[in-house]
Amino acid sequence: MVLNLDFLTSDDAPNTSDVNASIQDGELCLRFDVPSGNEFALPASGVREVMSVYFDRITPIPNASPFFLGTYNWRGQVIWVADLGQFLGDQVLVNTNQNEVSVLIVEEQELVMGFAVHTVANTEWLDVRQIVSPVGTENQHIPAAMSGFVKGVYATTGSDRLELRLLDQVAILRSSHWTI
Repeated sequence: MVLNLDFLTSDDAPNTSDVNASIQDGELCLRFDVPSGNEFALPASGVREVMSVYFDRITPIPNASPFFLGTYNWRGQVIWVADLGQFLGDQVLVNTNQNEVSVLIVEEQELVMGFAVHTVANTEWLDVRQIVSPVGTENQHIPAAMSGFVKGVYATTGSDRLELRLLDQVAILRSSHWTI
């Protein structure tokens, strides 16, 4: 990541030590939720694009895995689009009766896939000191279907309590569950 602050005037320039501290102590993540309302995050480094896709642009493929909504022509490349919530074991499916769906284009080396989600919230730095392992944590209810795809749980306390499951996009993309 390149951070160029030369264009700022001296009155507008942030304290660069604050910027560097947040970069070293955190991970930039994309927050989103699936139709059931469960909130997740993906490292922003693996997300190529966030887009809204009309359902009539997604071509259903007969006899494909039930996770797949179909294929989509993304910048001249045909990619699979999957219901990420359903893949992670949620019972509430993406509403295909609406006009559009939010799709996260995720890439890892040569693999590119679209993940349909309910709502994309924002990007934010997650403090790595507040990310705990999903293994052995009693208060983090991780269903068995998603346990291999969660690399940590980010939790804050106080009035604005937040609990995000940080997903491992490499494990998701390389999963054997994607059999066609």
